[in-house]
Amino acid sequence: MSNLDCLALKDEDLSKKGEQRIEWAWRKMPVLQQIRREWEEKQPLKGIRIAACLHISAKTANLARVLKAGGAQVVLCASNPLSTQDDIAAALNVVYGIPVYARRGVDKETYYRQIYAALDTEPQITIDDGADLVTTLHKERPAQALQVIGGTEETTTGVIRLRAMARDGALKYPLVAVNDALTKHFFDNRYGTGQSTIDGILRATNYLLAGSVFVVVGYGWCGRGIATRARGMGARVIVVEADPFKALEAWMDGHEVTGMKDAARRADFIVTATGNIHVLGKDSLAALKDGVILANSGHFNVEIDIPALEAQARTRRIVRENVEEFVLHDGRRIYLLGEGRLVNLACGEGHPVEVMDLSFANQALAAAWLVSQRGNLKPDVYRVPRAIDERVARLKLAAFGVQVEELTEEQERYLASWESGT
Repeated sequence: MSNLDCLALKDEDLSKKGEQRIEWAWRKMPVLQQIRREWEEKQPLKGIRIAACLHISAKTANLARVLKAGGAQVVLCASNPLSTQDDIAAALNVVYGIPVYARRGVDKETYYRQIYAALDTEPQITIDDGADLVTTLHKERPAQALQVIGGTEETTTGVIRLRAMARDGALKYPLVAVNDALTKHFFDNRYGTGQSTIDGILRATNYLLAGSVFVVVGYGWCGRGIATRARGMGARVIVVEADPFKALEAWMDGHEVTGMKDAARRADFIVTATGNIHVLGKDSLAALKDGVILANSGHFNVEIDIPALEAQARTRRIVRENVEEFVLHDGRRIYLLGEGRLVNLACGEGHPVEVMDLSFANQALAAAWLVSQRGNLKPDVYRVPRAIDERVARLKLAAFGVQVEELTEEQERYLASWESGT
């Protein structure tokens, strides 16, 4: 058995379960279904090698199937050590013939070995969730990066990293910020993260949110969704935010807004969703009350200062699946969910299927657009073309049976003119 085979799950029993889950998700992905029907005939990705570093879930599996139906040679690796669903990885390897180098719970060394395995296929298109694939390629295989046509990025965290690379002149090929598509961040980040974060917390704890003090750190699109869902379940929501405009919005939305130390002192639950490091830091950890639940909904496990928590603890133990108890020197007990990794996937199944239908439709169409623009784009970070974003929205509305009003020629002319006034 080769080294690469050792990294790929090929369990027959697991694959049967995974196949059922992939088919179940497919039922609620009408936009991707439409794209697949078109691509099976047109083959816009024929012969294109694609490496995708994504959370290995049933939704991701269906994106990979659509890319393959469009003619691409697809390989997957994981974008987080705790987000791989092993039955899905096995099904993709065994049933669908799509190589997947991913297993749940691997150490950091193995995680990057799996990324290297995907890069060994010399991809022409990269699809990323957090930018680990892209940054690894640029730092460790810069000559290979020059051969890539383009790539797409799914997350806020990844887009931040890519824009920093572009500012530094380090980016070697064009990247599309799928995260910034209206049909992505309006819906995926708000409705998807909102529901799946709460779902992950409830699966891990089986605790009641109603009547609790629920602190949301960060009021971007993800934080808005989490706060809305927590309040909908009866929690008293407090928002911590550094951006004055977002803080004002949270206040006007009806949430209490305060500083991190004050919020930490009162919280029953704290969820971070900022994309920044140590937003729940050493000083705030010292203010936490006994029994508080800590969770992170950002991409990387750096938002909660876990080393500081470890330093303050006299003992630590796993008390429930995906729940670790830290007993501090003064006797307070702090509970960390999913190792501080993104709680919706570490402790749950990730975003709802209907939401990922939108996000992955953008991924697929953006990849095809990059192939069509081969050689015409300089290395930079690009928005999803408006035509793609709008098409995804219209396809989803059609699937819901929703009619959209069309502007008349007169209305079109009026909006394009400046002569008419009072």
